Amino acid sequence: MPSSQSKIVSLQALSRAVRRARARGAKVVFTNGCFDLLHAGHVTLLERAKRHGDLLVVGLNSDRSVRALKGRGRPLVPQRDRARLLAALASVDYVIIFDQPTPSRVIARLLPDVLIKGADWAAGAIVGAEAVRRAGGRVVRLPLVKGRSTSQLIARIRSR
Repeated sequence: MPSSQSKIVSLQALSRAVRRARARGAKVVFTNGCFDLLHAGHVTLLERAKRHGDLLVVGLNSDRSVRALKGRGRPLVPQRDRARLLAALASVDYVIIFDQPTPSRVIARLLPDVLIKGADWAAGAIVGAEAVRRAGGRVVRLPLVKGRSTSQLIARIRSR
């Protein structure tokens, strides 16, 4: 079993790993997010995502990308730590950190068989969905775990 550190890869290394996995007949699943303050909702989403294929790749927003999306003061946890936590999960096969606002470049390169997002994302707002569908893949929106969100967790911590 690979170490959590070896699961954190560059786009080039990930592309090679995906090609090898597909040559063995594996189905590639991709999801992405900030994963700032990893919580049970994240873990559940990732476990459910993994059930849709054989290889789960998680795209992780870099610190710069998170700041651009969420504002000053975020992320609370640095990208290396967030990546390490995700990579330590049994359901996650690879983690790739991306610096852009969206993972569109990663998705276009990998063209996963299944693209997963939480149900809080409108179907028309899922980045990469059209490219995945054009390549014969599918897009799945998974239900969120009620009462489990990073924003709620941060608000609760700050209120104390």
